[in-house]
Amino acid sequence: MDRQHEVPRIVAGVDGSPSSRTALRWAVGYAGLVGGRVDAVTAWEIPGEASWSAPAVDATLDQEQAERLLVDEVRTVLGEPGSLLVNERLVHGPPAEVLVHAAQGADMLVVGSRGRGGFRRALLGSVSLQVALHAPCPVTIVGPDVSVA
Repeated sequence: MDRQHEVPRIVAGVDGSPSSRTALRWAVGYAGLVGGRVDAVTAWEIPGEASWSAPAVDATLDQEQAERLLVDEVRTVLGEPGSLLVNERLVHGPPAEVLVHAAQGADMLVVGSRGRGGFRRALLGSVSLQVALHAPCPVTIVGPDVSVA
């Protein structure tokens, strides 16, 4: 396949955190510079799914809510016109694994430096560290305080 004529694909991890919002804006700005497109990817898991004592939940309802949250997050961060430049993708699974898989064939993966969990003093979150180690493409890790033009 001749990659010279393909539109660059940038994958942005979205989790609702401040650095994730900055990463999404950065990814869209970069895509504009290189004539690319952005896939905003959110990992979705059922609460307690990985534990032995998972609560009884309606997975369909949780997935629908997660899809709405992703679309709302993209619109909030980019505005209505900007959100038209992004393809939202909700994928079931652990965040690092989902992002590494989504980055197959991508030109760049963009994530926030720290997500919703973890320790405040850590420079990198567990997901950003894992994607930096395992992504099949270049990774840009963006902090919440980075200014995006």
